[in-house]
Amino acid sequence: MDPKYGFDVQGMPLTLPDHRLHHWQDVLEGMLSEQPGGSVDIDCGEWLLTCSDLDLLQDRVNQGQRRLGRLISRIPQTVVSASALGLDAILRAPEAMEEIDAPEPHQGAAGRALIHQGTLRAGDHLHSDRDILLHGDVNPGARISAVGDVLVWGRLRGVAHAGCEGATDARVVALQLRPLQLRIADAVARGPDDLPQQGLAEQALLRDGIISIEPAEIIGPIRR
Repeated sequence: MDPKYGFDVQGMPLTLPDHRLHHWQDVLEGMLSEQPGGSVDIDCGEWLLTCSDLDLLQDRVNQGQRRLGRLISRIPQTVVSASALGLDAILRAPEAMEEIDAPEPHQGAAGRALIHQGTLRAGDHLHSDRDILLHGDVNPGARISAVGDVLVWGRLRGVAHAGCEGATDARVVALQLRPLQLRIADAVARGPDDLPQQGLAEQALLRDGIISIEPAEIIGPIRR
């Protein structure tokens, strides 16, 4: 595991320039020319990239006779857009897990949020007695549960249970919210069948005792 990124990387990724100094479109061709052939991972840093931006980025990489590998970003909206396009993307945890932009934590859970890095696979169950923030996906057959909110910076396709000890104001938030089953307190629902809107995070919460799914606003810090 690479200590800088908090997850495994194949070699060093190509890092886009500081968005305050240069535009990535102006320098990408030269940066690619210095990379070996084959797949290239790209660290997008603090660039806020839309689906259109990422389409252009992928085209530029292909024109440089390379393949786009994993995208790494510190901006949740960039990961949302990449996930909507089916790209391999991960939200980079800040050094020492300092403050990150994320939905505000559930106030009823004791203590700060549990932060976990990595994808949950079939048979895995991740649980927290407070809020939980997962950097990764929840695959079909995996479960994630918390006394407070469940926040997934990735694709939620397994089972999620927020407010598992009865908190009816808990939420489930994900960059792609398409679970096999959702639970909030004692309420149970299946995930939506339609495709998510591109670049839109969603949240599930209780409205008059029924689980409702709506757009999620990315606000406030979560601290470990």
